[in-house]
Amino acid sequence: MTRTLLVKSVVPAVVLGLLTLGLTSTSAYAATGTATILVTANVVDSCTISASALSFGAYSGTALPAQATLTVTCTDLGAYTVGLDGGTTTGGTDQARKLAGPGGNTLNYNLYTTSALTTIWGNTAAHNWQSGTGTGSAQTLTVYGNINAGQTLHVGSYTDSVTATITY
Repeated sequence: MTRTLLVKSVVPAVVLGLLTLGLTSTSAYAATGTATILVTANVVDSCTISASALSFGAYSGTALPAQATLTVTCTDLGAYTVGLDGGTTTGGTDQARKLAGPGGNTLNYNLYTTSALTTIWGNTAAHNWQSGTGTGSAQTLTVYGNINAGQTLHVGSYTDSVTATITY
């Protein structure tokens, strides 16, 4: 019975001693080291573009203006250009567009950068594409259209499809 009592009284003392040594002496021998983590990110240019329809309505031989909008959303401070091609009608160019009608008939029209209809909106820098800087939010660009006056009238529906290209 003496032996059992000795074990019971020694075990708590040994545990207490080890805990005390572990808590007090370990920090005396601790050392530290440091490292720097290089944190980087790269924001790349990104843009989207969408377009509304441009509907001239009924043409009666007098000049007929109309408007459409392009909505451009580009990364903040990202530079972009928007060009308009010559359309899908045979013979149309980005400086002299054509609407295709029945029997191979066409109506001449164009797209402009301002409501004054003085600068044709083309598809290259030399042909007056439009430049801008992104804001991170949607930006609206107005496309001004005009069918020239005095053209021969042939009854029917006329269409063309112009592609707006954003380069960034």
